[in-house]
Amino acid sequence: MTFDRSVKIAPSILSADFANFGAECEAIEAQGADWVHVDVMDGHFVPNITFGPATCAAIRPHIRGVMDVHLMIAPVDPYITAFADAGADVITAHVEASTHIHRTLQAIRATGAKAGVALNPGTPAEAVSELLDLTDLVCVMTVNPGFGGQKFIASQIDKVRKLRAMIGDRPIHIEIDGGVDPQTAPLVTRAGADVLVAGSAVFRGGSVSDPTPYGENIRAIREAASGVWT
Repeated sequence: MTFDRSVKIAPSILSADFANFGAECEAIEAQGADWVHVDVMDGHFVPNITFGPATCAAIRPHIRGVMDVHLMIAPVDPYITAFADAGADVITAHVEASTHIHRTLQAIRATGAKAGVALNPGTPAEAVSELLDLTDLVCVMTVNPGFGGQKFIASQIDKVRKLRAMIGDRPIHIEIDGGVDPQTAPLVTRAGADVLVAGSAVFRGGSVSDPTPYGENIRAIREAASGVWT
């Protein structure tokens, strides 16, 4: 992975056809996705259960670009190596899920993966102020984690602005996860975000047999957010 602040669209496979993950990953990349976002949930830290390392390993051969793994689990540390071995390029842990988040980020980086830290809507930007030198990505949750298709929480835009100022010249991505669509995308990119996770807004109307709507949806989000970073 090379760092740049161009807008990147990262479709979440949480909204894909669970019976066709490999084909879905290939389809969204063919239709213009920059990253593939994998939402890992444990039914404990968040009220839903989704995927584990075996799923990540199974879809990795179908992903040419970045596999972005978002761990909504607690504890985190015992599973870091498994997700790294499964091929994750980015592994993101929640600051709220780890007693020793600094150690968690060290452990992620030790595997060779990029280290991300996520913030729930109720967690302030300042929670990562002492972590930025160990962080490659800050994920701002613009919904409460646990389910796809939720409404965007507009109060998080100011958090993005604060993070952008805190980050300064550091090579750290700001990722937005939750409620991203052509209406909300420009709001967060103007505030400083450069990675946009979108689930239903990308997969709506398409399928493996008819992936053209995926491309149309990705382009609509990208075009809405375009012109922010130069």
